[in-house]
Amino acid sequence: SRQGGIVPLSAVATVHETVNTDIIRRVDGRRTITLSIIPPREVPLEEGVRIVKQDLIQYMKDNDQLPHGMSMNITGANDRLEATRHALQGNFITAIFIAYLLMVAIFSHWGYPLLIMTSVPIGISGGIVGLWLINFFGGQLDKIGLQNINQPLDMITMLGFLILIGTVVNNPILLVERTMANMRERSMDVIDAIRESTESRLRPIMMSMITTIVGLSPLVFNPGAGTELYRGLGAIVLFGLFFSTIITLTFMPSLLSLVLQFRSRFAGIKKDNKIKPEPVRVK
Repeated sequence: SRQGGIVPLSAVATVHETVNTDIIRRVDGRRTITLSIIPPREVPLEEGVRIVKQDLIQYMKDNDQLPHGMSMNITGANDRLEATRHALQGNFITAIFIAYLLMVAIFSHWGYPLLIMTSVPIGISGGIVGLWLINFFGGQLDKIGLQNINQPLDMITMLGFLILIGTVVNNPILLVERTMANMRERSMDVIDAIRESTESRLRPIMMSMITTIVGLSPLVFNPGAGTELYRGLGAIVLFGLFFSTIITLTFMPSLLSLVLQFRSRFAGIKKDNKIKPEPVRVK
């Protein structure tokens, strides 16, 4: 007290013994409690974050189990995961831009690489369809007593889209380059140049596609221990390359023929417009 004496605590307060934390943490002035969640080894980080968001946080919000003024945020490895995802998106755009510039330097033309780059979205679509097929037929294995295969779209699987940028453009490059060489060096018309390039490049295109698919098949279709880590990446590359090869041999010649014929007609019209008729002199 002010007089220097001792006053018992019971004289100025009511004491109740309870359990509390040893350390009071505050973030931005608000009391904070940290709960660490470590998913099992067989559960990817993205799947663990999804389970916490839907089955825990969203469930408590839907059932009004959160007290007023309380908020819940996921940090830690989830923040690093989001940063990696944003960096991967930026790297994907950069990879497409660099691949386009390299082909511009090779062909010395700005338009032909655009034809080749049309195989990139086709390959990505094929990879997504292939991943869906893996999960669909993998779920059917559980019904017949075999090991269930469930491959989420995790960060390692998304790396397959970066690999596709450098693989799906190889076959269209062979086709376009051979066509332009036929027209420039052998003076062939558009249809004959495309037909000859497709016939001559069919064998190397099929050989490269088959060897890649056979090499990736054990990684994708073998349900052994540890394969779930890179199965999604292999499925994206395998099915993306397969679909893009089919489109390269069917749709790409038609698109190339349409563009080259339009270019030839446009060049002919432009040339005719430059020719001025000679004046007629009447004597």
